[in-house]
Amino acid sequence: MKGATSMSETRSGGREPADGTTDDRSLRELVSDVSGDLSQLVRLEMELARLELAQEAQKVARGTGLFVGAALLGHLVLILASVTVALGLYALGLAPWLAFLIVTVVYVLLAAGLVLVGQRYFKRLQGMPRTNATMTSSMAVLRRERPAGSAGPAES
Repeated sequence: MKGATSMSETRSGGREPADGTTDDRSLRELVSDVSGDLSQLVRLEMELARLELAQEAQKVARGTGLFVGAALLGHLVLILASVTVALGLYALGLAPWLAFLIVTVVYVLLAAGLVLVGQRYFKRLQGMPRTNATMTSSMAVLRRERPAGSAGPAES
């Protein structure tokens, strides 16, 4: 009978195992197939992640370029507005050097105010208090010490 297949042919894919045990051979094949499929899946996932990351990086680069362009134009507007204010003060009767000096002093005072606010902001920073606390606790456990502030029986 040519069309009939035996049970061992069906389970082993039509091939006879070398050592004669059908279950061992098919288990080895399954483990090998799963291992190969898993490594291929990981490779494909890594490739997908790389492509998505590259695509997102291009979008970030374009957006950053647009923001840099806007900042440059904003800076030019600030310069032109400063000149306009100084010329306006000159038109009100001040000497040209005095009008430009007033605009300059205003910007120096604004910059000093921003520096003071920035310094206060940085002085309020506490670092990473939760990370420091957990790292200290973890290191104490690794050294087999009792973490600070934990209640427990006194060691002698």
